[in-house]
Amino acid sequence: MAQKDVGNKTPLHDLKNTDEVMKYYDEWAKSQKYNKDMEAWEYSGPKETVEVINKHQKDKNIKIFDAGCGSGLVGVELKKYGFINFDGSDISRELLNQVPKGLYQNLTQSDLNKPTNISNNSYDIVTCVGTFTFAHVKAHALDEFVRITKENGLICFTINEAIYENQGFKKKLEELKNSNKIEEIEFFKSNYLASKDVSAWLGLYKVL
Repeated sequence: MAQKDVGNKTPLHDLKNTDEVMKYYDEWAKSQKYNKDMEAWEYSGPKETVEVINKHQKDKNIKIFDAGCGSGLVGVELKKYGFINFDGSDISRELLNQVPKGLYQNLTQSDLNKPTNISNNSYDIVTCVGTFTFAHVKAHALDEFVRITKENGLICFTINEAIYENQGFKKKLEELKNSNKIEEIEFFKSNYLASKDVSAWLGLYKVL
């Protein structure tokens, strides 16, 4: 399936490496353009993700890691539902600078394709919304998310439909399930960026 262009920007699938992705988002963030575009395009990934989390987790004091938090759209939704203890990380310094003050407990700039310096079993939930897409975070990052999530904790993420199979995400999830590292709770087609005809899978898994 060909990736649909999202607006008048260079299509994401033309990006080749992490450096290009970082520069792309730093530029997109200027003058709040990224946030304005997400609102105009009715980007539903953060809202749908947190709705699923809220359905399965009622303890609002749990510790959450928002991987690829961008300008904090997932954090805004977490706050709406009463969650109060969450950290975030993103590759774009410009987007991190636009996160509302006081929303996250801690914010760091990092490349999620590389191992984090987070200890094993640190978080009750790890979210990753909008980063499993063209030239962004690769499927092997799921291993790291499992590592830093507590036993019986949750990982919740979106995967661009166009890369789900051909960039190894389906295979990685099957590998993790078959090795009894995760258990599928929900997996469905998200509205994601319906206004731009861009679909994504939304998955919620328990870490075993």
